[in-house]
Amino acid sequence: MSKKKKSSSKGLEADRILRLLERFNRPLPLKRILRALAPNKKRTPEILNTLQTLEDQGLLISLDNKQSFILSRKLKQARGRLEITSSGAGFVLPEKPGYQDVFISAANLRGAWPGDRVSVAMLPRTRGKNPEGKVLKILERKLEEVLVAVTKNKGPQSFWARAVNTSLQIAFEVDTGNLKQEPHPGDILILDHLEQLSPGFFKARAQAGLGQETEVPVQEKIVKINRDIPRRFPAQVLEAAAELPDDPHAEDMADRQDLRDLPCVTIDGEDAKDFDDAVCVLQAQDGFRLIVAIADVSHYVPPGSPLDQEAEQRGNSFYFPCSVEPMFPEKLSAGLCSLVPNSNRLVMAVDMHFNRKGQRVKHRCYPAVIRSRARLTYTQVKAHLLESSQPASGEPAAHWPMLKQAEELAALLRQIRKQRGTLDFDLPEPEFILDSRNRPLDIQAREHNTAHQMIEEFMLAANEAIAEFLVHKDSPCLFRIHPEPNQEKIEQLFTLLSQTGLESLPNTYEAKDLQRVLHKVAGSKQEFLVNRLLLRTQMQAAYSADNQGHFGLASEYYCHFTSPIRRYADCLVHRLLKTALGLTPVNKALTRNLSKTAEHLNTQERKGVAAEREIHKRLMIIFLMDKIGELSSGIIASVAERGFWVEFRQGLAEGFVRLDSLKDDHYQLIQKEHRLRGTRTGRSYQIGDQVRVRLSSCSLARLEIDLDIQD
Repeated sequence: MSKKKKSSSKGLEADRILRLLERFNRPLPLKRILRALAPNKKRTPEILNTLQTLEDQGLLISLDNKQSFILSRKLKQARGRLEITSSGAGFVLPEKPGYQDVFISAANLRGAWPGDRVSVAMLPRTRGKNPEGKVLKILERKLEEVLVAVTKNKGPQSFWARAVNTSLQIAFEVDTGNLKQEPHPGDILILDHLEQLSPGFFKARAQAGLGQETEVPVQEKIVKINRDIPRRFPAQVLEAAAELPDDPHAEDMADRQDLRDLPCVTIDGEDAKDFDDAVCVLQAQDGFRLIVAIADVSHYVPPGSPLDQEAEQRGNSFYFPCSVEPMFPEKLSAGLCSLVPNSNRLVMAVDMHFNRKGQRVKHRCYPAVIRSRARLTYTQVKAHLLESSQPASGEPAAHWPMLKQAEELAALLRQIRKQRGTLDFDLPEPEFILDSRNRPLDIQAREHNTAHQMIEEFMLAANEAIAEFLVHKDSPCLFRIHPEPNQEKIEQLFTLLSQTGLESLPNTYEAKDLQRVLHKVAGSKQEFLVNRLLLRTQMQAAYSADNQGHFGLASEYYCHFTSPIRRYADCLVHRLLKTALGLTPVNKALTRNLSKTAEHLNTQERKGVAAEREIHKRLMIIFLMDKIGELSSGIIASVAERGFWVEFRQGLAEGFVRLDSLKDDHYQLIQKEHRLRGTRTGRSYQIGDQVRVRLSSCSLARLEIDLDIQD
């Protein structure tokens, strides 16, 4: 038979299948299809091949492991972005409002990758509360660069490799002929010219090498590419930044309040390069005067300009252990808008007066120009604040009287916040110490001293003052909200605590009530349990055009104003403030799109948090690689049906104990008690329990740290 006749035969067979399925609005069993179209069993292979071709084309959907079929267009369909979980399954987030997220099993992804824009058909079943679907077509690939880790040599200029993105459960055969040097196992390569050979297996060409996967800069590049973190500014954005002056012109400083004679200083970390806030505390007759001066970024970034559009798209700066992907080019972030010492800089000032009890009695906001007296660090300020008298030398010495007043005011502000019920979950934040080869040498808890707390109090005070001012002016505002916690989860927690013997639990769930519970368990065996479970009852803080208050801070009005160099939300609040002050006309587009912008900024913030968590996990795994077999004490942080997570190394690392590694009993999850209990021995593992563990394995391929319990 000629090729033309074969093709014609296949087309005819496909038409017969499509006409048959057209008659039914429900899945048709394969047996009925074969009985109708292939009474002669010799034609069965041809029918099966044609069914597979039609499914590959997205014209029909198979169900029940290919035991039934239905036309795709007879199922409800949606388009959206695909997110894939660590289990290999995924969810499609529909573009059309009102649609629920669609669950996609690993078997129904059909070659789609994380971030891809896909069309899906809704299957006639659900997965929990979500509809279940199957990918019909990949409309747009999200990953522009695919990264792999070389596993072993296959032959001349050919290597086996695995995807470094744990959501991509695929392997590669890589042609390395374009590389100048032959790669070694563990090298990270960027691929192009991908060709799928079979499900889960691709052939590709190496475009470039990044280096060994155990180097921190390489891991940072991996996370940036996997998480779609912007790394390069478009040419027009860099050109717009280059056109800006190095320092403000005289006309820029006109009509601004001149604060250059005040002893304003910046206080930041040792590695900071962008200084967007300066403070000054002066003694007043009836208390204190606090001036918080914030870089006036919006003066140089007109709405809709290339700089503004790029900053809005990024949403915020993205921070990594060795690098930063800034929201603005360095010309602004580390230059013109950075409050460097001994340079004129434009600011928006929040001028606040507090009485001797630390209560704010009045405040005003205005554009100003300052000249920072010093660039101080948290470490320097902490050391000088510990002195009982003015130090004889050192850069902060000249500012010692002002810093002492600042310390006194900050303590009063902190006490007031505690009295009104602000919640403080003091969780350790990891800081990696790197060796000369940029590999993790040690991990420590990042210091959070009195100098940090002082600046935090002043920024909180400024943010509250600005939000309150805008509300009282009936002006739009991009609020930073923190909704009230999940009441059901709090009730469950209090029920659990009452069973542990904790008495006098509150009957209401205001911030003050929860703060009292935290204070009550401080230092007790229930402290870890209460802190972790209470933290899980909290809703996520977010940006919103509608004010809902900030529960965690026990604040009625709150916004972000103090970091416009690294947060776009702050830039927007600056613009709204200038309009409320009568300095700029109303920007109707800004106010009209405020809710939409808030959603975008929330998405970008979550992206930054996810990237930070992933790089910390990756560096922790590298740090632990040569410590397999070591013993450590830890605390159970969470439990699940398949095992439990243990925090070790003083809460800076977390590993997983699998239930199948526990041979003494069969354990069942008691969800309400956050406990796993043995059905035979009665032995249990509960959140907050101290355990002894051994590091059994850690894997960059799986991004997992495995632990074994040591009795």
